[in-house]
Amino acid sequence: MKRLPVKKKPPQRKPRSPKPTTELLFEIGMEELPFEFVVPAMTALRESATRLFEDARLSFGSIKTYGTPRRLVLVVDELLVHQTAVVKETMGPSKMVAFDQAGQPTKAALGFAAGQGVTVQGLEIRNTPKGEYLFAVKRDAGRATATLLPELLPQLVETLSFPKAMKWNETGMRFARPVRWIVALFGGKVVPVQIAGIHASNRTSGHRVMGGRKPITVKDFKSYRQALERQRVMLDPERRRAAIHQQIDRLCAKAGVGLNADDALLDQAVYTTEWPCAVLGRFKPEYLAVPSEILITSMKEHQGFFSLREKKSGRLAPHFIAVANNEPKNMALIRSGNERVLAARLADAKFFFDEDRKMKLEERGRKLTGVTFHHKLGTMAQKQERVKKLAEALAAHLSPQDEDLRQTCVRAASLAKSDLLTGIVGEFPELQGVMGGEYAKHDGESEAVSQAVREQYLPRGLEGELPKTVAGQVLSLADRLDTIAAFFHVGMVPTGSEDPFALRRHATAIVRILLEGKLRVTLGTYINQAMNRVSDDGFKSVPGFERDGLRQITEFVFERVRHYVRVVQGLRDDVIDSVLKSVYDASVDLGDLVQKMKALEAVTRKPEFDPLIVGFKRAHRLVEKEQWERQPVDATKFQHPSESALHKAVAEEGAKMGFALSMGDYYEALNSLVGLRPIIDAFFEAVMVNSDDQTIRSNRLTLLKEIDELFMSFADFSQVVVQGR
Repeated sequence: MKRLPVKKKPPQRKPRSPKPTTELLFEIGMEELPFEFVVPAMTALRESATRLFEDARLSFGSIKTYGTPRRLVLVVDELLVHQTAVVKETMGPSKMVAFDQAGQPTKAALGFAAGQGVTVQGLEIRNTPKGEYLFAVKRDAGRATATLLPELLPQLVETLSFPKAMKWNETGMRFARPVRWIVALFGGKVVPVQIAGIHASNRTSGHRVMGGRKPITVKDFKSYRQALERQRVMLDPERRRAAIHQQIDRLCAKAGVGLNADDALLDQAVYTTEWPCAVLGRFKPEYLAVPSEILITSMKEHQGFFSLREKKSGRLAPHFIAVANNEPKNMALIRSGNERVLAARLADAKFFFDEDRKMKLEERGRKLTGVTFHHKLGTMAQKQERVKKLAEALAAHLSPQDEDLRQTCVRAASLAKSDLLTGIVGEFPELQGVMGGEYAKHDGESEAVSQAVREQYLPRGLEGELPKTVAGQVLSLADRLDTIAAFFHVGMVPTGSEDPFALRRHATAIVRILLEGKLRVTLGTYINQAMNRVSDDGFKSVPGFERDGLRQITEFVFERVRHYVRVVQGLRDDVIDSVLKSVYDASVDLGDLVQKMKALEAVTRKPEFDPLIVGFKRAHRLVEKEQWERQPVDATKFQHPSESALHKAVAEEGAKMGFALSMGDYYEALNSLVGLRPIIDAFFEAVMVNSDDQTIRSNRLTLLKEIDELFMSFADFSQVVVQGR
C-alpha cells in the first residue's frame, strides 16, 4: 500500500445566507395540576429544552414556557430546521509509527482507523509542531429537525419531575397528573410523536367548563393562543396576574376596603385558574371577636381567600375576596357557596379559640412531657426547659443589671411551647407562637412576656420580620441554638440539599438576629452552653461530637454568615473567607466579623492594596514552605538597611494596629498594614531571603514570619484575590 498523501485543508467558503428556521409548539394537556407544581415545571421545561436543543446542535431564537392548571406549553421561536453540520478531528499515532518501512499501515494505524470508524485510506497525514501525525476527520452533516423531534420531545417530558407523581395507564409513565392530549407542531406540521400512549396532534382543549366541547384545531402559536382566548383560557400567567390585580382593586374600591397583600396567595390564584374572576363575599361581623390572625389563616389555608381591612381603622373587615375559575355571570352562585363554606370554617375556628381559653398556658405546659420533640431527643418539655436556661443566660449577658429582662425571658421561655397543645395550633400549625402570645395575654401575663412568646419563631426566613423586643430576640436565639445543638448532637446534620429539620433556616435566623438586632454575643459561649444542656439531658451523641461539636456548629453558622453578607451586603467572597478563616475559635462576635469584612473590602479599593498583597503572599509562601529553627529576630545579624527598616516598621505599625484593634477601629488597623507596603517591597528588592549563611537565612525568615503573623492577626490575607488594577 502506498503512503497516504498529505491532504490540504479545503478552501474557505463564502458565508451562506441565514439558515432556515421555523417555530415549534409543544403542549402537554393534563388533569389539573396542583398550583405549586406549575412554576417549577415551567422552569424545568425551559431549561431542559435549552440543554436538549443545544446538545442536538439546534440553535433557536427564543424559548418561552407557559403554564395553567391544565397545560404546560413550550414555544421555541426560530428553531433550525436542520442540525448544524460538524467536523470532528482526532489526532492519532505519528506517521513513523503508523507505517512501516515499506509504507504499509501498522497495527497502530489499523487500530486507530477502526476505533474512529473510518478506513485507513480515509485518514489524513498532517504536519504538526511535533512532526507528521495521522488524523481521522469525520464530517457529520446532521439530520433534519423534523426527524429528530420524535426522539427529543419524549426526552423532554421525561426530564420533568414532581414532588409527587403517578402512573395512570399501561405505559407506566410517571407524571404529576394523567396526560390527556399532546400538541406538537413544527413549522405548522404535526410531529409524529407518542407520549404516555397518546399520539400528538394539532388539536387542543379550551376551558374545562366555559370552553367548547369540541377540540380546537391550531396551526401555530398565534392561532393557538387566539383560539384558547376564545375558549376562555388566558395562557400567559402574567396576564392572569394582572387581571386578578385589576379585579381585586376594583372590588376593594367599590367596598371601601383595603387588601391584605399576600404574594403566595396571589400565586395560588394565578396558577389555579385559566380564566380568573374575583368575587367579593361577606362573613358575620361577630366572628371579628376572634383574633385576626386566626381568621386570616383560616381564609387563606382552607379556602385560598384574600382577607381585607377597613381603610380607616386598619382592622380586619368582614369581607373576603375569592378568585374563581369562571365567568362573572356565575358569580352570585359562587359567592353564596364560598360564604357558606367559610362560615363553617370560621365557626370551627371560633369554637377552638373559645375552648382553648378555658385552660391556661401554664397548665397546658405541664402536659408537654407527653409531646415528643424527636424520638432521639426526648420530649418538648425537656426542650422547653433547656431553652429557658439558655434564654436566662443570654439575657444576663446582654443586660447584666436588667432583672426585668431576665425574668421576662425566663417566664416567656417557660410558656413558649404550651400552645402546641391548643386546638387552634393543631388546626393551623403556622400560628405557633402567635396563639401562645394571644393566650398568654388572656391569662394575665405581662405584655412583655406575651410579646416574647409571640415573637419566638421570628424571623421565618432571610427576609422575614425580626422580633421587635429584646426578650423576643433572646427567646428566638435560645430556641434555635438548642435545636441546632440537639440535632448535631445525634448526628442529624444537613447534607447537600437535604435539610429536613430546617437547620439552615434556624442558623440564618441566628445570624440575622445577631447582626440586624446588633446584639453583642460571643457565639461560641452559647453554642457550648446549648451543647452541654443537650448532653446533660442524657442523649447519646455521635462519635467525636464531644470533641468536634463546637467547631462543626460554628462552621455551620459561618456558612450562613457567608451567605448573608454576600447576598444582603454584597461583599466579595474572598474578603468574606479571609476574615472567617482567620477565626481560630468560636469566641467571636458576628457583628465584629462583619465590621472587619466591610473595612477590608473598603481598603481593597486603594491603589496600593494589590501590591501590598503581592508582597504579603510572597512572604507567606516563603514561611510556609521553608524549614528553619525559629529564634527571636537578632538585629545584629542584619546585613542591609532594609532589614532594619522592616524590623522597626513591623514593631511600630504592629503596636498601632494592636491599639486600633482593641478600640474596634478596623479601618485604622488596616491602614497600618497598608503603610508597610513600600518597606516590604524594599526588603525583597534589596536582599535574598534564602542566603547561603543559615543564620542570616533563619533571621530573615523569622522577620517574614512576624509580618505573616501581623497580617494574620486581622484576617487570612492569603485568601484575598489580587484584582489586577
